[in-house]
Amino acid sequence: MQVKSTGVKSDKGIGIRDLNAWYGSFQALRDINLAIEPFQVTAIIGPSGCGKSTLIRCINRMHEIVPGARVSGHVFLDGEDIYAPGVDPVLVRRRIGMVFQKPNPFPTMSIFDNVASGLKLNSVGLSRKMLAEVVERSLRQAALWDEVKDKLHLPGVALSGGQQQRLCIARALAIEPEVLLLDEPCSALDPVAALKIEDLMKELAQRYSIVVVTHNMQQAGRVSNYTAFLLRAEDGAGELVEYGSTYQIFTNPRDPRTEDYITGRFG
Repeated sequence: MQVKSTGVKSDKGIGIRDLNAWYGSFQALRDINLAIEPFQVTAIIGPSGCGKSTLIRCINRMHEIVPGARVSGHVFLDGEDIYAPGVDPVLVRRRIGMVFQKPNPFPTMSIFDNVASGLKLNSVGLSRKMLAEVVERSLRQAALWDEVKDKLHLPGVALSGGQQQRLCIARALAIEPEVLLLDEPCSALDPVAALKIEDLMKELAQRYSIVVVTHNMQQAGRVSNYTAFLLRAEDGAGELVEYGSTYQIFTNPRDPRTEDYITGRFG
């Protein structure tokens, strides 16, 4: 089912080559080859269960946290294979941040401490003044500063759902990653809050490489520069059907299955 792609070692951005992933004996991804361009928004689309979330969890080595999960193949970040022997997965996750589907601010922490938590956990020794500067910068980048600057002492969970998601984005940005992975970041939000996140993604792509998993075809069309379409094979493994510019994928897909999915004939 899969299509051959140009996913090879990349000196910039992310290169994925011959990537396979399993949960125990079940193969969730098969032979994924993908080159993710730097400083662009790349959308990963496909029906439920095709391995979209597994793919981005492999990109920052979070997949292996699941008991029984394993990976084969290569993921290159700026030319370095993050699965090479001796590579520290903790350091990989500092360079490749991730925001999950459901906003998950730390419930016992203030807005300020939520943003600063990654720096503290990574033992980055900053003075209170420097920490405050990083928190402000991160909240500004997440388009949240003006809404919370006078209530940084309040619990992060006191914010609205959309604000909580932007707080989680600010938390990920505080450790200055090179890549930001977003796993359906708008699925739990109302349309107004979702549009704010979409605008934020386009803004952040000027500084970071963005990879977003989404079920929303309209959203993928609005925010992404490139789109990868995954589909389950008969044995359940997710395979890459097609990858290209979002304009090409949505207006002139090469594979009829891509057109069927985008037009709503299945999925």
